Amino acid sequence: MRRLKGMIFCFLVTGGLLFAQSDTRPAAEVRLIRTRTDVITVAQLKTAIETQEKTLGYSLTQEQRRQLLDTMIDEKLVLQAAERDRVTISEFELEQKIQALKNQLASQIGRAPTESEFAAAVRSQFSMEMPAFRVQLRQQLLLEKYITTKKEALLKTFKEPTETEIATAYSINKAQFIRPDTVRFSLIMVPFTSAADKAKAKENADRLVRDIGSNPSKFDEAVIRGQSPSSGYRAGDGGYLPLTPQSQQLLGTDFIDTAFSLKQGEVSKLIENASGYYIIKITETYAQKFLNLDDIVQLGSRVTVRQFISSNLAQERQQTLLEKAITELTAELRTGNPFQIYENNLVW
Repeated sequence: MRRLKGMIFCFLVTGGLLFAQSDTRPAAEVRLIRTRTDVITVAQLKTAIETQEKTLGYSLTQEQRRQLLDTMIDEKLVLQAAERDRVTISEFELEQKIQALKNQLASQIGRAPTESEFAAAVRSQFSMEMPAFRVQLRQQLLLEKYITTKKEALLKTFKEPTETEIATAYSINKAQFIRPDTVRFSLIMVPFTSAADKAKAKENADRLVRDIGSNPSKFDEAVIRGQSPSSGYRAGDGGYLPLTPQSQQLLGTDFIDTAFSLKQGEVSKLIENASGYYIIKITETYAQKFLNLDDIVQLGSRVTVRQFISSNLAQERQQTLLEKAITELTAELRTGNPFQIYENNLVW
């Protein structure tokens, strides 16, 4: 585990479950400024370790535990340095970040989330209620702001990937840029959640099958009727479906076999899976293809292979610079040892 695995996101490891244990013995104390001493308790360290182990799927070694403690110390040092240098996060900056997170959730569910839905997503992902999440998110933003402010000159040395670098990366990873057989489809879905629902859903689905048959025009008419909340079923664009094991696991073997046996414009038989009954119509078909630099990476998007590679190389370069900035800054803040580690409390 790298010590600088992302200190500015350390709150995701340490912030959500600090109440889980009660050992208040100090693992370390941080006192960069005279007016403030931050204590990292053994309970907090244990919880951070347990959370990290759960995420990674294996137990941390004693050295890795110590590295995690160092990361927590560095976080406290940067937060105290920000207070000393009067760097703050405004309420507007915090709300901007929260809105950006809401926008990400909206892109996943296809609409703007309600406040309760966003709170539920935060609770699910970070094990936090909104008040605690806002506190931790403000700290994360403060860490980012302080690092980018103090190491602005270093971070400005970033250079966009060149065409040669993009071409080289493409050549090395060419075998990964394969688009599998893919179809786009419209769907009619009659969902069910229980045995009673299933019986009623089957009646509705059978009625739709009788009405539509194999007629594409009648299918389209049923899709339009499905936009009404009182229709008793759902209908619309099903999106792009690649022929992959992941798709089969998600939708079921019968769905995949049926979808990829149809020609463009054909209407399917009734399909059943764990979530409901489906009738689909294939609207577009795409054969497997080795992608060139100017091909679209994912159908439905506008991102080319060239742009995808460039973005990944840029992110890697930015991450390298950020880690260097964190290393330099925390080394500077550690000068004079403005912290104390309680070695006797780290053995358990």
